[in-house]
Amino acid sequence: MGNNLPSLKIDDLEVRIPIIQGGMGVGISLSGLASAVANEGGIGVISTAGIGMLEPDFFTNFEGANKRALRKEIRKVREMTNGIIGINIMMALTDHDELSRIAIQEGADILFLGAGLPLKYPDLLKLGQKTSFNTKFCPIVSSPRAARIIFKYWAKHYNHVPDAVVVEGPRAGGHIGFRKEHINDPEYTLEKLVAGALLAIQPYEQQFGKSIPVIAAGGIYTGADIYRFMKLGAQGVQMATRFVATTECDASMKFKQAYINCRKEDIVIIDSPVGLPGRAIQNSFIRSVSNGKRKPFKCPWKCLQTCDIKKAPYCIALALTNAKLGKLSEGFAFCGATTYRVSEIVSVKKLIDTLISEYSVAEK
Repeated sequence: MGNNLPSLKIDDLEVRIPIIQGGMGVGISLSGLASAVANEGGIGVISTAGIGMLEPDFFTNFEGANKRALRKEIRKVREMTNGIIGINIMMALTDHDELSRIAIQEGADILFLGAGLPLKYPDLLKLGQKTSFNTKFCPIVSSPRAARIIFKYWAKHYNHVPDAVVVEGPRAGGHIGFRKEHINDPEYTLEKLVAGALLAIQPYEQQFGKSIPVIAAGGIYTGADIYRFMKLGAQGVQMATRFVATTECDASMKFKQAYINCRKEDIVIIDSPVGLPGRAIQNSFIRSVSNGKRKPFKCPWKCLQTCDIKKAPYCIALALTNAKLGKLSEGFAFCGATTYRVSEIVSVKKLIDTLISEYSVAEK
């Protein structure tokens, strides 16, 4: 099938298909999914959030488990693909610095830095520039203002700016960087956020003499959606929901089935213990918590800086781990706003072929 999509250039990286598979934490996007996307010409992404929870010694050696699990997944993915691999790292993670160092040491092509502003990164920048892999840095932001703050800080303190930026709108899955009242506010549409981000980084493209692509994320579902955002000035898109219902996704079949069974009215906004709203598929676990029932848990360490352990009604990392393993009565599945449109499980190749075909139709 012919590919009419323009390639995505991030500094000296050239991505044949301008699609980034969004990082999905606690074991949803690991080496299996990331390698399949990279092999099709996109950017496959391993998420570090909760990555060590699948290690047998997590509760006794949590930091070691996280580091070991990440090294293991990166080495595994390198055996499965020669394509472009990204690592998604939440700034809210207590050990985000250490995980970032491991990702660079293990040769990650690009770090996607979300859930907080990645300001103090000089050591990692130097480490990235010293390695033969020359890791790229791409913040994930939910507003043009956040992009402006990061670029201004990096330019002033490091004489360097990020290589790309992902702008994630309020229709994204999982934790959302918006107040509840802004989620459906027309002033916060992804279209407006992308336009604002393009203007925000323009001065830094001129100052540093390089192109800095803006990547649109949150609610993008079809090839026609990709075409629309490329016409608005985005140079690529990030998609997560579509990649859950693929044969190569690292989640359990029960997790994938939750997506297929999901109806529009099943998608709810919850209050996460980490202090952010989150989008998820309604189930008995969520209803129980909403009715005030606390799920007792032991916290071996504070994995998320923003989690108030004493007040948290449940451990979100444990709930998401259970969901990944298919134990949905003991957890829940995060999802995007378009999840109800998912109707079948397909291969990553078939999904990307479909998106390319839809893009071509929209272009005519």
